[in-house]
Amino acid sequence: MTKKADAQQPKVLIVEDEKVTRTAISGLLRKEGMRVFEAVNGREAIGLFLQDPPDAVILDLEMPVLGGRETIGRLKELDENLPVIIVTAHTDAEIAVELMKLGAYHYLVKPVEPGKLIITLQRALEFRRQTGELSRLRTAENASLERFIGRSPSMRKVVDQLKQVAATDLAVVIQGETGTGKTLLAKILHNSSRRVAREFVKIDLGSMPESIIESELFGSERGAFTGAVQSQRGFFEAANGGTAFLDDLENVSPLVQSKLLTVLESKTVSRLGSRKTVNLDIRIIAATNTDLQKQVREGTFREDLFFRIGEFIITLPPLRDRIDDIPFFAGRLLEAAREELNLRPISISGAAMERLMRYSWPGNLRELKNVIRRAALLSGGSDILPEHVEFLLGRDAPEIDAGLVPLRTAVGAVEKRMISLALETTKGNKAAAAAILQVDVKTLRTKMREHGIETD
Repeated sequence: MTKKADAQQPKVLIVEDEKVTRTAISGLLRKEGMRVFEAVNGREAIGLFLQDPPDAVILDLEMPVLGGRETIGRLKELDENLPVIIVTAHTDAEIAVELMKLGAYHYLVKPVEPGKLIITLQRALEFRRQTGELSRLRTAENASLERFIGRSPSMRKVVDQLKQVAATDLAVVIQGETGTGKTLLAKILHNSSRRVAREFVKIDLGSMPESIIESELFGSERGAFTGAVQSQRGFFEAANGGTAFLDDLENVSPLVQSKLLTVLESKTVSRLGSRKTVNLDIRIIAATNTDLQKQVREGTFREDLFFRIGEFIITLPPLRDRIDDIPFFAGRLLEAAREELNLRPISISGAAMERLMRYSWPGNLRELKNVIRRAALLSGGSDILPEHVEFLLGRDAPEIDAGLVPLRTAVGAVEKRMISLALETTKGNKAAAAAILQVDVKTLRTKMREHGIETD
């Protein structure tokens, strides 16, 4: 019975050349019911690891014989999922970034606060407990990332960036045009992180009216404003422990930007009408259709919020810049459409595929999905031919190889066509058309005036 209990105790390896510090940490962990192994340098730590692999490692950065940087590299080669907590006297941000790149789970600055060390270690051990299942998911996910993201050289770069940042808690901004797959990438980041077992909460900032955005984000107490008949938690509280995905970040007003910055810096949130604060442990992933750095230069987005929320930036290229992915995605989407519509196995003819690859895809993957789905239906269960996609793409739509025209002209033609199609689909309902185009009604009206589009 005792052996079984001992076997269930977490094993922690302390690698520290200062005896006083090493002894103090060992005593603290033993009081918490952990089995502790001690090493005075990296070389000794590797030997102990090979004899009896620990569940977590507390590693001093500066040591003789084999330093912390070299040691964490060796340990990660032996077990890539091993959580390593670095203890260092350095406090600057460059060191922190370097340690994260080396694969550190977290780092603590000397002298280490006992309570902070225990909390960090407990989280590391929980991460370790999850990695059995998480490792299986990651293996499957890495093998299928191409299936979700694509195979082109530009997307391989995105995959490399995703793998770099997924296991960290860095705030990430995903930039890309509408329909490029920003939400999907955000979910992949969440599912590849230590927060996979917690909530992934998507917050649609672009579709949220200004009048309610604060109560939706931060929550409210009963009676905080007219209509607040009961207390409710906001999106940030709902995401606590997990990931908050802020979509359409570019649409946030200066006032809300200021409040967002306060929440992210203090790591607390207060409901409207309450003086109490709730501590937050969330990872922020944001998505935007625009270049946030450009907005900062133009003064429409706060620079301090950009630096806080954009610790890591991933840019998703539009589909027209990775045409090598079009046959791959078209085939995948056709298979999904065939199953949905209960059609027999069909394929896309070479001529139809050539037409798809010449099109500029202003709506990106979302538009490709709609075109393939409708083409499959139009084909009547036969292979998809050029005539099945010509009508859907539009003969007057800009093509990738249609010759050089002013960029403003090409973009304007696409915008006008998409707005007209959305209004036709919704029978002139501007709110519904704006929802389809994923812009607000004010933006839609402005664009309609620019292109001379009128409705009854």
